Amino acid sequence: MTNQNLAIESYALGAFQTNAYVVTNTATNQTIVIDPGMEPDQLLRALANKNVVAILLTHAHLDHIGGLNQVRELTKAPVYIHPLEQEWLTNPDLNGSRRWNLPELIVCERAEHELEDGQTLELAGFHIQVLHTPGHSPGSCSFVIGQHCFGGDVLFNQSIGRTDLFGGDYETLMISIQDKLFELDDETIVYPGHGPKTTIDYEKTYNPFVTGMLR
Repeated sequence: MTNQNLAIESYALGAFQTNAYVVTNTATNQTIVIDPGMEPDQLLRALANKNVVAILLTHAHLDHIGGLNQVRELTKAPVYIHPLEQEWLTNPDLNGSRRWNLPELIVCERAEHELEDGQTLELAGFHIQVLHTPGHSPGSCSFVIGQHCFGGDVLFNQSIGRTDLFGGDYETLMISIQDKLFELDDETIVYPGHGPKTTIDYEKTYNPFVTGMLR
């Protein structure tokens, strides 16, 4: 599998403008969906002619799973999540949807597969490295395909994920960034849960939240 066969589409969904990613092997049309967010109509249209083989969740906050039920219904694809947030899918108090004035609470079925730190998933012809990167939430994970990292709400372009929500912890987030993400190749492209993509090197140099902690 080469990066020549890898295509990445991004859709900013819902009021939170959460990035949902569609990662496709263009040689086979097999596709992975990462974080199907709220108001997923645009995402569903993009998936209509694709063979979706997996749905990966970086974490289970409402804005990252708001479209999960619809994508599951359309694709019949299995869901992957870290075990620390398995119950968040079924519990609106944990996923945060009860806090907001939503038309209905977000309640999903449990994921078919639970992720482990350091494991490699073989999906759609890709080798996907799983990194457990907690701090924004206890079960936050980042997915690395070659020099592409889908990091959820851990590291943003010149910012970091918030840590004031249930299960968040600032020191833990800093350790995840320092010891996991910043160990990736400097040229690695980071596709965050919100906002524009960036690179590891750029964040090491310009991110005001993390530049002072580099060893």
